[in-house]
Amino acid sequence: MRDDPAEAAYRRALALVTALVVLVGGLWAVLTPAFRAPDEPQHVNSVLRLAHGGGWPPAGEALVGPAVDAARDQAALDTDVPGRHLDRDGIPAFVGVPPTPDAERGTVTGANALADPVPPGTSTRHLATSAVDQMTQHPPLYYAVAAGVLYATGLAEARWDLQLLALRLFDVVLLAPLPLLAAAAVRRLSRSRAAALVAASFTLFVPQVGHILGSVTNDALVTLTGSMTGYLCVRVLTGDLRPRTAAALGAAVGLGLLTKVMAAFALPVVVAAYLLASGPRVRRAAGALLAGGAAFAVGGWWWLRNLLVLGTVQPVGIPDRFPEAEPRGLWYFLRTVVTSLTRSFFGNFGWLEVRVPEAVFWTAAVVVAALCALAVLRGPARRATAVLVLQPVALWCGVLVNAWPDYAAHGWISAVQGRYLFAGLLALSAGTALGLLALLGPRLRRATPWVVVAAGLVSASGLAYGFWGFYQGPGQSVADAAARWAGWSPLTGAQLVAVGVVVMAGAIAAVVATARFARVAPESRTARSASVDETATAPAASTPTTAAGSGSSA
Repeated sequence: MRDDPAEAAYRRALALVTALVVLVGGLWAVLTPAFRAPDEPQHVNSVLRLAHGGGWPPAGEALVGPAVDAARDQAALDTDVPGRHLDRDGIPAFVGVPPTPDAERGTVTGANALADPVPPGTSTRHLATSAVDQMTQHPPLYYAVAAGVLYATGLAEARWDLQLLALRLFDVVLLAPLPLLAAAAVRRLSRSRAAALVAASFTLFVPQVGHILGSVTNDALVTLTGSMTGYLCVRVLTGDLRPRTAAALGAAVGLGLLTKVMAAFALPVVVAAYLLASGPRVRRAAGALLAGGAAFAVGGWWWLRNLLVLGTVQPVGIPDRFPEAEPRGLWYFLRTVVTSLTRSFFGNFGWLEVRVPEAVFWTAAVVVAALCALAVLRGPARRATAVLVLQPVALWCGVLVNAWPDYAAHGWISAVQGRYLFAGLLALSAGTALGLLALLGPRLRRATPWVVVAAGLVSASGLAYGFWGFYQGPGQSVADAAARWAGWSPLTGAQLVAVGVVVMAGAIAAVVATARFARVAPESRTARSASVDETATAPAASTPTTAAGSGSSA
């Protein structure tokens, strides 16, 4: 049987919005100068260590290899980009360094990929921060998969800039399922195709997502597993208590735990999902136990091992090098942490030095928070939405709690970055979309193309701001900055232009597809039939706790 027009239009629009999210991530991957993302040299170094048989040393004993060390110099990483929020005395300007020609960029081989091992019992405290690879404080899953990508692409031994680009694009691939999972979760909760498209476009409103997930970082895999966890929790909350769903949910959490400890903040969400799901208590308890057992078997054991062997859940990967300072009180701590967390969630490019204006990120934060609150208070499936939003809330609180002991003892504030909240991106996507649905109701369908237009404009603004902050020096033209970008990139100028054209074409296609979706008459008989079929796939969707309302065609 042929799809009804509304469903066909929705699928086309969703595919193109998803493609736009991926294309924007890909453009960030080629825009950001080499290693100009948080801890990117260390992330790459850990991938290369596994790719060349260097294993996974104890936390604090891994060093940056000669190849990455040389690549840092060839990328002029020890310079200040023109958009830096504060120029540092004695640090040369990035725009004053001629780009290293492609032919002079080093090749990574088995001979230069690995650092000399640290003798047992030797402290790395005396070494420069850039010499220590702190990533072995985390489990190795992401790095092992990324090393496999280098072998699969034939780049295990290749020029470092080509390896870097391949690993960045691998992370963009990991971003691709997020809009699809967000749309599926929202449609299951609300029966609204329009709200699902809004959820799919959410990350375009957060330029930092494209910047971070277009770099080399283990947060890419944490984001994917966190999104999978959120979607599967939605299935549980809408009545899916099957053992295979519980096992998949546990596996998703476990894969996250085998990547980074931030995945542990999904556990309260899983418990709450089974507590508040409709269905027999025994089945809910069995599902929760199965999910927890699977999570431990896949990745939770790593952290228990740390506790038993090392006496701590997560060992310190790099010695503290901050000077002692006097704490300035609770209010200063809260103000600083909340501001830093919010800014670096929405737009803090490079090594957090190219900062978007305060008015931008505070406005964005207020809008997202207000829409999520509206979704919890007035939207469809209110209890389910509240459980889902618990994921980013738990992550947010976890960052604050984790930062307090060092501040109280030493006066410094560390480990406060908005990317730590990316595991909850699906929840924020869903909360924002459902809040907008509660605000606009059936009118959201007509507004959907404008939402996608706005998302595209925000993405373009973020990319333009990054381009200026990275490449355009004082008094220089856009053409000067573009030439500098092409000089540093592993791609040619013509290839960069082609990438930009493809992204622009993707944006136009996504807007046109959502406009066509908005014109499809929702009252058609086929659309009503589709609504009945969709309801049958989620048996608990009509219960009071997850009711979607009657606007299936919104």
